[in-house]
Amino acid sequence: MTTIGIGIVGGGYMGKAHAVAMSAVGAVFDTALRPRLEMVAASSAGSAETYRRKYGFSRGTGDWRTLVADPSVEAIVIASPQETHRDIALAAFALGKPVLCEKPLADSLEDSRAMVAAAESTGTVNMVGFNYIRTPASQFVRQLLAEGAIGDVTWFRGEHTEDFLADPNSPHNWRCDGVANGNIGDLAPHPINAALALIGPISEVMAEVETVHSSRPGGHVTNDDHAQIMCRFASGVKGHIYSSRIATGRKMGYAYEIHGTKGAIRFDQEDQNAIWLYRADGPEAERGFRKILTGPAHPDYEPFCQGPGHGTGYQDQIIIEARDFLRAIETGKSVWPTFRDGLAVAEVADAAMKSARNGAWTPVKPV
Repeated sequence: MTTIGIGIVGGGYMGKAHAVAMSAVGAVFDTALRPRLEMVAASSAGSAETYRRKYGFSRGTGDWRTLVADPSVEAIVIASPQETHRDIALAAFALGKPVLCEKPLADSLEDSRAMVAAAESTGTVNMVGFNYIRTPASQFVRQLLAEGAIGDVTWFRGEHTEDFLADPNSPHNWRCDGVANGNIGDLAPHPINAALALIGPISEVMAEVETVHSSRPGGHVTNDDHAQIMCRFASGVKGHIYSSRIATGRKMGYAYEIHGTKGAIRFDQEDQNAIWLYRADGPEAERGFRKILTGPAHPDYEPFCQGPGHGTGYQDQIIIEARDFLRAIETGKSVWPTFRDGLAVAEVADAAMKSARNGAWTPVKPV
């Protein structure tokens, strides 16, 4: 068993999730590499000290550069605002340090491409934090599709819907400024990632992007509230993606539906421990969607619980992610989703924004 010093940039919502995951992953998955919470960086020394004490880090710093340069920090998790991702990642790669970066990869297509170039030119392990696709249920869906369980896929519908800004009287905050903080930058990457993971590359899109509540108490809104994207996949499959932060009643509406020539699959993250599977066989009167509860027979479930139907949660997705990152470091080979996979998501989002502006089908540039 070998320890590895982990440095996390950012101690907020996702910084905490990654700190907890790194503390638990060794016990859950019996990993060969055992994380040691070495240092946390925040926007000030005071905040860093608070996070250090709460999460169990050895040290804290108000400067991410200090964290990246420290020889005791052997791998880095970036959980800071998107506009900081590029500089942190490039500094880490220059020192040969593996990086797990939260989604989206960066706040611009240019920065995303620069991060991929740096990762691949240095040959350093890199990974993007798309956690929802890692549930045992969604991993099982990927297996079913690979096995042809529903025949040839004919259609895909994906969404990520929440309602944290559904009330037009909710005060203006940082999420209301800049494309990267809007729906297309914050929420849309998740269903785009799901579409790419489940169906494959997207060749072109037709999109509408809208700001429904253009002003809020305290300021003007400069980004979008929701977007709908029609997709043509490289395989010929047609599809649709919808994302929204104003979907009243929806709390974690990461969901998808896939139709095939021999069946169909439905999934909803608000019920993340189940999938609905339809098989077009047997007597017509007995056909219907069947609910399958996840259990030890499904990917990455048993390490958490030996009882079927007991379920896994949000934090468990991050622990699975931490296992994947440690495995990549151990083998020296990046695992899916890499920075290049994160760039593929950014390319689709960029094409969607262009389509919304020009009102036409727009090709997704090859990655």
